[in-house]
Amino acid sequence: MPEATTDYDPTASSLGASVAPAVMEELLSIRSSIDNIDATLVYLLAERFKATQRVGFLKARHQLPPADPAREAAQIARLRRLAEEAHLDPAFAEKFLNFIISEVIRHHQAISEDHESRRANGAAGADA
Repeated sequence: MPEATTDYDPTASSLGASVAPAVMEELLSIRSSIDNIDATLVYLLAERFKATQRVGFLKARHQLPPADPAREAAQIARLRRLAEEAHLDPAFAEKFLNFIISEVIRHHQAISEDHESRRANGAAGADA
């Protein structure tokens, strides 16, 4: 995973001198792990959206609807079960997946509209 090239300061904190150095060291160590997990999540989400974009193009090409409520319901139920197994709040997991699903549907709608526009322009161009 490439290292971020921003001005991010992993030691940034508003706690200042109010925390003993040993406590701050432990806090920064734990936060470093959190930072690594966050970076992994971002890259995993990017990969997920690449895959869902492929689904969007396939749906547009075959004039399928952007949303698939049965699939979405099955995914939510599956994610809730996984969350319970992982000791994560299933309601949080569901909210998170619902957010992702809404973004995917929005992307699929845009892909479909673009595909329809191209199809209409191509058909219009063929008639002219």
